[in-house]
Amino acid sequence: MRVLVVNAGSSSLKLSALDDDDLVATQRLTIRPDSRIDETSVQQFTHRVGQVDAVGHRVVHGGTEFGGAVVIDEEVRNRLEALADLAPLHQLKSLAALDAVSAVLPDVPAVACFDTAFHATIPASAATYALPAEWRRRWPLRRFGFHGLSHAYVSRRAAQLLGRPVESLRIVSCHLGAGASTAAIDGGRSVDTTMGFTPLEGLVMATRSGSVDPGLILWLEEHAGIPPDELASALEHDSGLKGLAGSADFATVLNEAAKGSPDAGLAVGVYVHRLRAAIAAMAAAMGGLDVLVFTGGVGENSAVVRERSVAPLGFLGVRLDPALNDDAVPDAEVTATGSEVRTLVIEAREDLEIVAQTRALFGRLPGSNQP
Repeated sequence: MRVLVVNAGSSSLKLSALDDDDLVATQRLTIRPDSRIDETSVQQFTHRVGQVDAVGHRVVHGGTEFGGAVVIDEEVRNRLEALADLAPLHQLKSLAALDAVSAVLPDVPAVACFDTAFHATIPASAATYALPAEWRRRWPLRRFGFHGLSHAYVSRRAAQLLGRPVESLRIVSCHLGAGASTAAIDGGRSVDTTMGFTPLEGLVMATRSGSVDPGLILWLEEHAGIPPDELASALEHDSGLKGLAGSADFATVLNEAAKGSPDAGLAVGVYVHRLRAAIAAMAAAMGGLDVLVFTGGVGENSAVVRERSVAPLGFLGVRLDPALNDDAVPDAEVTATGSEVRTLVIEAREDLEIVAQTRALFGRLPGSNQP
């Protein structure tokens, strides 16, 4: 069963065609500022890869309505559009990608796979904000969590690498890319995560602030006169590493820090401080830790981040082997001899998770004899 995976970002669209777990072809297209996508380019790619049996779309937000992958029809598309105000920067791009691919492949069934769905299992105690009851009744004000496709994949991949059932493991997954989040995965189920109602909450990211005292934002609006749209733009696009060090690229910031830049050094320090605190918090949510996973561009490529975030966590039983950590190429283990917790570096493969969910929905898991 050949699946076309459609992953829409804020400015680009990644198309990947996979047979089983083998990548046939991939291409990245530009998403215009008005969210339009060149259908001719999509058509050229699908013509190159040949027959497509199903399309799996990454959709950032499923709200409280979608707790798992779903076949897309007109009703589902309308419901996804209604959720756009919860993730306006991402949802509209996903819908534009859906429309472009559907126009090229109108007879091929399509599936929506949600970044929020994996976190639907988070208990109410972790998902609920302590806000007025009337607000919570009127609006879906809760922690949704994101990066669920990545967290789901690496939790199963970690279990596979260790030769243990995922149901027996307490895993903290650290997805560290331009966006960043951690998740507590107990027995294969998400029980806590750092992103919340929006992807702004939690860790320091490339251009996003991560968690900020809401009183600070209210102060800026009331006393500094900064309008809400300007505040939103600054928190999303001009904060995080960019706000602290002037660059959103972690490798650049790390290099500048090594040269003695005070701003870059502070940025790395803040980034790592937030990360290690989040790892400890996720472990606390599960009452312990068996496996720590690093994934995403920063998680996979920065030995410094892994070392500095783990060094103070010896009380949790985590220790890294310096040589293994320095030389790690995903998928790899970097655990020190005698460490109680296994630490892995795993390549982010959201495409494989989307393929798995798409096949499962159509009853076409590997080995299935269904038509």
